[in-house]
Amino acid sequence: MSTEPETTEDAEPGLPGAENTSAGGTGAGGGETGGGETGAGRPASAEEAPAGTGQAADLENAPADTRQAASAEGDSAGLRQAGGPENAPADTGQAASDEEAQADPGQAADPEIGPAGTEQAADPENAPVGTGQGASEEGSPAGTGQAADAGGGDAEGGDDGTPQVSEAEAELRAQQAERERIEQRKAEKKAPIASGTKLSGKAADLLAAVRAVESGEKPSATVFEEPRPAPRRSAPEPERRPRPVAPEPVSASAGPAPEAVEAVRQVLGEGGAPEVLAPQAAAVLGESAADQLRADPWQLLRIAGVRPEQADGFARALLGAECGPDDERRGRAVTGWLLEQAALAGHTVLEMPALLAALAQRGVPEPDSAVQGAIAEGEALVFQDALEGEAGAPAPAGGEGAEEDEERPVRVLVGLERYAMAEESLADGLARLVNSAPKQDGSAEEWERAAAAAQGSAAELIRAVAGQGLVLHTGGEASLAEPAALLIAARSLGLRGWAATHGPIGRNRFAALLRRSGQAAQAPGQADEAPADSPVATVSGLLAGLEGPGRDTEGALDLDLLVVLDAPQLDVETAALLTESLPDGARLVLAGDPAVLWSAGPGRVFADLLAARICPQVASRRPDPGPLGELVSGIGIGELNQVEAPGKEVVIVPVRDAGEAVHRTVQLVADSVPRAIGVPAEETQVITPGHGGAVGTRALNAALKERLNPGPGRFGGFDPGDRIVHSPAPGRALPGRVVTADAEGLHLSCEGETVVVPRERVEQSVRHGWALTAHQAVGSRWPAVVVVLPGDAAQALSRPWVYTAFGRADRHLSVVHGVEQALPRAVAEVPAKPRTTRLPVLLAPQISGT
Repeated sequence: MSTEPETTEDAEPGLPGAENTSAGGTGAGGGETGGGETGAGRPASAEEAPAGTGQAADLENAPADTRQAASAEGDSAGLRQAGGPENAPADTGQAASDEEAQADPGQAADPEIGPAGTEQAADPENAPVGTGQGASEEGSPAGTGQAADAGGGDAEGGDDGTPQVSEAEAELRAQQAERERIEQRKAEKKAPIASGTKLSGKAADLLAAVRAVESGEKPSATVFEEPRPAPRRSAPEPERRPRPVAPEPVSASAGPAPEAVEAVRQVLGEGGAPEVLAPQAAAVLGESAADQLRADPWQLLRIAGVRPEQADGFARALLGAECGPDDERRGRAVTGWLLEQAALAGHTVLEMPALLAALAQRGVPEPDSAVQGAIAEGEALVFQDALEGEAGAPAPAGGEGAEEDEERPVRVLVGLERYAMAEESLADGLARLVNSAPKQDGSAEEWERAAAAAQGSAAELIRAVAGQGLVLHTGGEASLAEPAALLIAARSLGLRGWAATHGPIGRNRFAALLRRSGQAAQAPGQADEAPADSPVATVSGLLAGLEGPGRDTEGALDLDLLVVLDAPQLDVETAALLTESLPDGARLVLAGDPAVLWSAGPGRVFADLLAARICPQVASRRPDPGPLGELVSGIGIGELNQVEAPGKEVVIVPVRDAGEAVHRTVQLVADSVPRAIGVPAEETQVITPGHGGAVGTRALNAALKERLNPGPGRFGGFDPGDRIVHSPAPGRALPGRVVTADAEGLHLSCEGETVVVPRERVEQSVRHGWALTAHQAVGSRWPAVVVVLPGDAAQALSRPWVYTAFGRADRHLSVVHGVEQALPRAVAEVPAKPRTTRLPVLLAPQISGT
């Protein structure tokens, strides 16, 4: 098994360590959180088997997939070595969350075709259309570990042998440039707490202690007791900071020196840790990694996938009698680890009481001191924000003196500098867009004529964009016609307009929609735009400079209008990069379906902006068509409706156990859907809640490969023709196929693009892709989708998960159904878990009129 981290999306927000004892939540392996139930009960009769029947399950702690693949399958006894492409280590871009909690050993069965409403032979021809059902998966709250659910993996480096930088390397360099800019901005700040003026009571003690830390004094031991109200300072005017400059292509950076890796390998061996972690440890800790690990063995927690109990064992082996749970080095390291787990779960910060409770659960005797130590070492930042409803409250009567005496309730938050500063940078960038007038491209009359030529909510969107720098647009798949109409209208007025999507499948689909819309709206000779010239890019390609219009001389994107589709998938770091890359006077439109799973990375940018109501919002009135549209729309509002599907658009396949679920899935993909629906196996996608277990992506991919493309797996477990999913960076999943392999690495074709994955990166960043998690599938659609819900998946289900999984189907949806009543219950009762973020509080004082 790998040592990838894994988290559980359904853990209580703010307690990432409580339920998620398995490991972090990013990386590329799939980690299993262990078992779940071991058998799905089969309906007593076919009449009882329609798609929403079954036994209810407890969903209070339902895991779900998010961020990157995390394979923490190992138990807490110690670290285990990674092996095989399906057990990729933690730094891959693929997801494994507690989606992976599928462990249902069952034997395949071949029951006969049942009565109407069910399909026991897994053949859509013989199975009347039943009801579509859904459950959904929450964003990625308190513990996510996926890449579709993908999370904390290391982005890949470029090709070792070529001077040209790879996409992953370019993306990492763009992120590094942003972080360096954030570091510079932080250094310019005089106070550690932005809202620290006019504090009183224990809040003032907290500020004094933090400043004492910075001056070298020991902070007060009582600093982290429950905070009391304190006033916030008035908000400063938005500051326009230097834009990040796109990184120049350079040859891929060399890895750690062999001598450093060897020294780390020796230390790991002495401590009983897998020596395979040596290259990763040397890359994270630097050339002095071996010395750092000897001086502070708990630094091992900085390696993705390592858990506190594993680091404790390593420390005991190295330190002997000196090792103890009260060691301040352990307290600081566990504090940082918990904050990293919170980030993998989607939080940008944690409330102080939640962090202290999680530390206590991890066996830290003095949680207060541990947090103080982490802040003193610069490993965490502390903030005070007014409680909701207080930020905009009127000042008490009596002038400034009264305000001094009046204490306002605040909450104390702790977060990693990386995410906290990215969130502040994002707030500043969004405030700049909202508060500044957009560039006047085209007269008001021309914009109005363009709006009049459109219809319904498309006209509203064009009018809103004409006069605003930031606009939000919500809607399902059918609503994409409205951003397409906006982009065509803007380009006809001379604006340099571009759209950006989450992945290449969405990019190609939107480019095709633009061409169709252009042909309908323009003269025949003007609409024949070649796909290569289409103004659509992926977000990652746009930021890395590999796609899109490029950058101007000041380092800003060379455009006037940017329409970001799949906006719910934006995490705070990516969103900060985008906003800071926009030139002055540009317009930004964030469009997406608010009901889908949230981003794999920390934050809930789109949801926070919708709630903040700081800019125009246009809700599409275009419903998704057909039985699938009706089914998915109902799920979005918490209703699992029975739909009429005369064309077998929705088919329910009841199963009794895990073995039967695998058998039915293979039968549907290989035989039934191609024969009855006319969709070939290569255009049918399987979606399941997790990577591990008897019906996870690993088990399903193994069975599907054996049936559809058998082979010895001579290229690191892969053969030419295998369907794969490639994760070049955390939170990204690119479906594709294996072409060949040679000394350079594994050659892939991902949506028409050739990708070469270096041999040393294959195990970490490539998986078989016949079956994906919902987080890996978000942003893409396929002609046919088979959603597999084994009995032990009940706790992984939520409304966003089911909405996302069911909504990936264009023409046909089959549901391999073994969760019984857990499915309708999840749709009705299990919304997305909340995430702790600061974006609304940071925006409020910067936006005029709020």
